[in-house]
Amino acid sequence: MTDTLETPETRTATPRAKRARRIDIEIDPDDPLLVYLESASGPVEIGALPTASPAVTRLLAQDVELVVPLVTSGELVGILALGPRLSERTYSRNDRRLLDSLARYAAPALRLGQLMRTQEKQARERERIEQELHVAQLIQQQFLPAELPELGGWHLSAFYRPARTVGGDFYDLIELADGRIMLVTGDVTDKGVPAALVMASTHALLRSTAGVTTSPGEVLRRVNELLIPQIPAHMFVTCLVLVIDLETGRTQFANAGHNLPFVRRARGVAQLHARGMPLGLMPGSVYEEHETVIDPGEIVLLYSDGITEQHSVDGEMFGFARTGDLVSRADAGQGLIDDAVQTLARFSAGVEQEDDITLVALVRGRRGGASETVRFVVASVPGNERGAMDRVTEIVSSHLAGARLDALRTAVSETVMNAIEHGNRGDAGLEVTVTVRCAPEMVTVDVEDFGRGRRTEAETPDLDLKLAGLQTPRGWGLFLVRELVDRVEEHGDADRHVVRLMMRTHGADAAEAAAPERRGHESES
Repeated sequence: MTDTLETPETRTATPRAKRARRIDIEIDPDDPLLVYLESASGPVEIGALPTASPAVTRLLAQDVELVVPLVTSGELVGILALGPRLSERTYSRNDRRLLDSLARYAAPALRLGQLMRTQEKQARERERIEQELHVAQLIQQQFLPAELPELGGWHLSAFYRPARTVGGDFYDLIELADGRIMLVTGDVTDKGVPAALVMASTHALLRSTAGVTTSPGEVLRRVNELLIPQIPAHMFVTCLVLVIDLETGRTQFANAGHNLPFVRRARGVAQLHARGMPLGLMPGSVYEEHETVIDPGEIVLLYSDGITEQHSVDGEMFGFARTGDLVSRADAGQGLIDDAVQTLARFSAGVEQEDDITLVALVRGRRGGASETVRFVVASVPGNERGAMDRVTEIVSSHLAGARLDALRTAVSETVMNAIEHGNRGDAGLEVTVTVRCAPEMVTVDVEDFGRGRRTEAETPDLDLKLAGLQTPRGWGLFLVRELVDRVEEHGDADRHVVRLMMRTHGADAAEAAAPERRGHESES
């Protein structure tokens, strides 16, 4: 505490020579004087107090005679220290009353000023933190993949959501020269700009090292040695590296202290174990390298501790068991990620997200003679057609590719949007059910809503008639869908309405191959 004292330069000077001077006195918050002044009533003579208080000794040395406590709402917010009067008289009873009255008005004003200074300081600190967070987010965004590549029979889905403080999570997919892919996830300790900068450095080292060696264990060993000289002493990086042969599913992996990935196999859920120290901690570290095979239909989940260590309102962590349960019930990678995000939101409702959340799901598509059926639902909310389109894409990506896959994506989006808007009339309480069947020769997508019966066949849209106002400006949806896929079927009853989209897995683009079938279908209606 710093207090201001007005005191004569010297007691022996003549009145004309006397002048006031300002001094600053530091008082320790634990000094006994402050405890005494909190309960004092009115001005206190310093000379009458015990000198066991260091503050009393310093005040006496500065010729302080009287101390007036400034108390508001029971809190001592300051003191008014006075030296000897400029006249030869001592402080009278009236002087003390005046000082006591002055203190009652000065204390709230002083407290208000203190609060305003504190708020200004906090506002500047918040602004600094916000700016740092913005910079950290920009750095992270520069190094996360802008889009995920098509992997020919495999489907990759990813989700990243920064926490309020922005950590150092990252993931990457590196296409190797021999046709394999390197899948990487990592997490930098600490938050903000320091973590983002270490993340950027680690990301660059991983990519450059992958151009020299494709051994996951050797990649981690080299990056560790390169990172140690430049990483701050209190920081380290956990990192998982998988190298995957997309033709055979053969997967080599090594782990530098990161969360163990889950694999959903036909016989149940397992974790891929490999030991190794986090990067940047210890020179000379060696990283175990193991091998497995990802079979058709199996799902791999890579994740950060932002999901496993998220707490509920009761203080319980989400944990590894719940994460494994998510994997066990997954039917597709994007579905797994969506389920994880929604389940975690319910679990941690009312609790702020504590750390960055990163999820990467890799699915190897099924091939061969067996057919595959996946069913999911979406709420009747505008925009959900995009999620349905992405989900269908993931399911059928091992059966369709190129222009035919793009055509089916557009057809699914349009059909689901029509089901939301027209079948369920935008009622968010009603769901649109999407059923996807993948057989060796044909992919079928059923879009089911709560519209009743078979809808009346719309007239073929004509741009000139629409511009002339002779046709409604709407009505392009079903026409567009029929132009995109090989066949469209429509049926319904008193309660439900179903549109079936059919696309052959092999053949020419839909615009050419589907024309005879479309004409046949149109003649039936």
